[in-house]
Amino acid sequence: MNLSALANEFWRQGYLSIDNFFGEELMDTYQSHVLQHFGKNSAFVHSAEFLEKSDTDVIPWFPQLEGVHAFDVAEQDQRLIKLTDEILGAGWSSLYSMVMYSHQGSKGQAWHQDCPPEDKSQFNLNRLVYTMDIDQRTGGETLVIPGSHRGGPITVGKIDQDFPEQIVLSPKKGTLILIHGHLWHRVLPVSGPYRFSANYRCCPAHTPNDITDICVYRNMRYQFSTQTVIEERKL
Repeated sequence: MNLSALANEFWRQGYLSIDNFFGEELMDTYQSHVLQHFGKNSAFVHSAEFLEKSDTDVIPWFPQLEGVHAFDVAEQDQRLIKLTDEILGAGWSSLYSMVMYSHQGSKGQAWHQDCPPEDKSQFNLNRLVYTMDIDQRTGGETLVIPGSHRGGPITVGKIDQDFPEQIVLSPKKGTLILIHGHLWHRVLPVSGPYRFSANYRCCPAHTPNDITDICVYRNMRYQFSTQTVIEERKL
């Protein structure tokens, strides 16, 4: 990998997508763990208000916190570590791994930023690992607006609006996608049996570990720790 070129591309666009980053055997292992877990635990954990306002049906699972050490493998991959070093610089820290699972018929997720964008130096980095192809057949593709990580807060408006500049990301099995926490992004509805990804979130040095506690949507700011809408955003 040309780490410098990839880092420059990330900072220009606010995201990166690299196919065939992880091998099939590891992806099959992750797929098995996720399907086994959600075969037994598929209840939503967010409040009804959040699910309605965010247009979100995503169910989180934190496998490393439950001692599923297979999920350490991707995080400890030296190529991923070196790429993260190149993008974030020295002193960055891992936050946690989070599997984001959606049932068939899920609405996906509305346009949002993962953390408040007013301070450009304070952000999280999503490092998303895909164990399966995500395409028009399965649904659940990710939409991004290139360069929007530099534009401040996401605009107020329709939560699932189409923009002419949006890009559709359709990752394949083994794809790594990096997304800046200030980048505008959303997930399309899921038409296949399920859709999920594993997110190894991290953040630059001198960034608080609760950087993603407040998420910015086009219609609200939501605080996860208190499960409350802290700002109604209206035209």
